[in-house]
Amino acid sequence: MKNVFIKQTNCITPLGFDVASNWNAIQNLQTGISLHEQFGAFSNIYASCIPNSKIKENFQQIEKSVDDFSRIEQLLISVMKPIIDSNGIQPKTALILSTTKGNISALENNDLQSAFLSQLAKKIANYFQFQTEPIIVSNACVSGVMALSVAKRMLQMQVFETAYVVAVDEVTEFVVSGFNSFQAMSDEPCKPYDASRKGVNLGEAAAVVFVDTKPENALVEIIGDANINDANHISGPSRTGEGLFLSVQSALKEANITTDKIDAISLHGTATLYNDEMEAIALNRLQMQQIPAQSMKGYFGHTLGTSGLLETVLLIESMQKNTLIVSKGFENLGVSQPIQITTEIAKKDIKYALKTASGFGGCNSAIVLKK
Repeated sequence: MKNVFIKQTNCITPLGFDVASNWNAIQNLQTGISLHEQFGAFSNIYASCIPNSKIKENFQQIEKSVDDFSRIEQLLISVMKPIIDSNGIQPKTALILSTTKGNISALENNDLQSAFLSQLAKKIANYFQFQTEPIIVSNACVSGVMALSVAKRMLQMQVFETAYVVAVDEVTEFVVSGFNSFQAMSDEPCKPYDASRKGVNLGEAAAVVFVDTKPENALVEIIGDANINDANHISGPSRTGEGLFLSVQSALKEANITTDKIDAISLHGTATLYNDEMEAIALNRLQMQQIPAQSMKGYFGHTLGTSGLLETVLLIESMQKNTLIVSKGFENLGVSQPIQITTEIAKKDIKYALKTASGFGGCNSAIVLKK
């Protein structure tokens, strides 16, 4: 079985248009979350949004015909181009797109065709001249981590030789209305795992990784992954953390390492009552409650199908820098079982790291990385 490596990464968020600027921002505990007094029909929404002017300014350096591309297409092309310029596209290079809603804003202009996820993927594939049919992973908020799993397995089965895994989601009125209907949104910046947490802030971002089977110049190796559904509820996770417990357990088994080898954990950490509680229970069941853990939602908000990939990109940077990421917004533990939430920037040799994600419909994903 071939080994699979992540060779290069990139991301775009309100905090910056590359990995370095985003890393520096979170080291300074900056956040992209701000108050939007009016967002469509909604008022006083806390969200992490990328200014349209910055997206357009960046995209104009790549493509002069800005009006031929939607905002979400501009984000995808902008985040992918530097990585593709460095690594190229071969006949058996895959494009794997992770998103929950894609170009859903096209519906506001009665453009039904452009709202299909397949159309978004095909337009990006055609723009960069991929020779393979693009693959779409749209499985709620585990999509980004699951897309890495798909890439890993496709390369191991030799269906493809290399892959670009890319993720994107926007904050739109449609998305805001959906989360608002669940009464899951916080009226202040989110506080994952904190006793006073009130819910999520939504965010938008784009992220990409280049995946290969050649170890030269690799950042990390993907040594284990798993995706398991607890089938508990359409929107609520299993109260016992069963799906997450089994996902992490299975990923560690494939990685052939024990829990004590993991040096850092990047959790989903939405700051909702049930998600954070479930994760704490799952970590204790796994006897991983003493391992440094954090959520990045305090910096970027919940970026939906992009969250898993974006947070993996910055977890890889954390591994490269041997520096733990502070879980912004956390002050006092608000879950029933102990977990080791990182509250201060600290140096640590991070050889093995775990990334988890959980989503609507009971889906749970885990991936183990080795530096």
